[in-house]
Amino acid sequence: MMSEEFRNEFDSIQQPENQQAPAGQKEKKKRRHPGVFRRAAGITAAALLFGTVSGGVIAGITYAGDRFAESAQTARVQTAQSAEESQAPETGAESQAASVLATSTDVSGIVEMVMPSVVSISDTMLVQQTNLFGMTRNYEAESSGSGFIVGQNDTELLIATNNHVVSGAEDLEVTFTDDVSVPAAIKGTDSENDLAIIAVQLSDIPADTMDHIRVANLGDSDQLKVGQQVVAIGNALGFGESVTVGYVSALDREVKDENGTTHTYIQTDAAINPGNSGGPLLDLNGNVIGINAAKTASTEVEGMGYAIPISHAQEILNSLMTKKTRIEVAEEEQGSLGIQVVNINGAMAEAYGMPDGVYVYQIMEDGAAAGSELREKDIITAFDGQSISNAEELTKMLTYYEEGSQVTLTVQRLEDGEYQEQTVTITLGPKSDLNETEAAQES
Repeated sequence: MMSEEFRNEFDSIQQPENQQAPAGQKEKKKRRHPGVFRRAAGITAAALLFGTVSGGVIAGITYAGDRFAESAQTARVQTAQSAEESQAPETGAESQAASVLATSTDVSGIVEMVMPSVVSISDTMLVQQTNLFGMTRNYEAESSGSGFIVGQNDTELLIATNNHVVSGAEDLEVTFTDDVSVPAAIKGTDSENDLAIIAVQLSDIPADTMDHIRVANLGDSDQLKVGQQVVAIGNALGFGESVTVGYVSALDREVKDENGTTHTYIQTDAAINPGNSGGPLLDLNGNVIGINAAKTASTEVEGMGYAIPISHAQEILNSLMTKKTRIEVAEEEQGSLGIQVVNINGAMAEAYGMPDGVYVYQIMEDGAAAGSELREKDIITAFDGQSISNAEELTKMLTYYEEGSQVTLTVQRLEDGEYQEQTVTITLGPKSDLNETEAAQES
């Protein structure tokens, strides 16, 4: 619960698809219950942004049965393929060969070409659970997700995935298509856009594995059309890589996550299950046109999966690839800011007109931030270029920085009734400066 003093401080800143009957046949009318179309399919927040977590912490829904008759399916495939072939750009011999192999429901050519660029991601992650009385507790859980190789530098192999796949990860591991597993580390994250880059040291990858993996080809999601056939590959339910096929159901679909943030997705009826998060959504040329991220889960809903458009994600991913790989520093060497912070949840943001981030409730007199330009009531939104949405993410970021490191905070500051972005540079102090203030978070 918040202190009375903190509530007073908040109050002080309050701001003002119908099918036609075949030719020659009479259409049969069917009586429909008037309440059918008033049913709403809720988006399950915990399953919407998922890796697969053991013990039933996050669950998905499995659907069985064919949705279409074989003849209808064949007709749809041929129509979608004709459209795809008429607009597909020249992307090289491999892509053209894969497209030829996809002239029927057989997409094995695409899968064979792309699978070497897809990886499974597993980790032990810290999960926070809130009970009915508002009390929270943290516990560790095994989770799994997916990713795909997007680049390589002098020392690292770089892999794209979702932020929610690696958020809170304690022991990241990547498994390649030949079942070889190696440790990985987070390089850069963007929680607002649910994107992340993780890195694997090249020295940790066996030579035989390096010979079999490849960097994925990125496509242009801006050229997608509703009805195009797509292929999804991912580590569904943590069982290893699997393939599903479907169509682009809609473009620019807006969906809110559990924090109230609106994301714009490609909607597809290709099955997106827990563990698919972070894996690629592909066109018939084998190009990545989306990053699988979410699904609508309900007993009344089938075939509503979502992917982040690659044209939106590419610039962010390129930026994240330049970040410092996060190698945890020994606890006694870690630096601190010496501040007390409070999470800004969705209800607070709406009630007080505040941006998402971490509210600086108090700057400790002898803390590192005391001699900086950071101010109480500032809202921290990024730490060294990494977006921050809660106090746990801020505390986790500090574990990668030694005492004496200079860091840059991006903050929103209330000035003249409006929040304005400021940049603050702080030299981290010893962890003794913390005096348990950053652990004393209220939410």
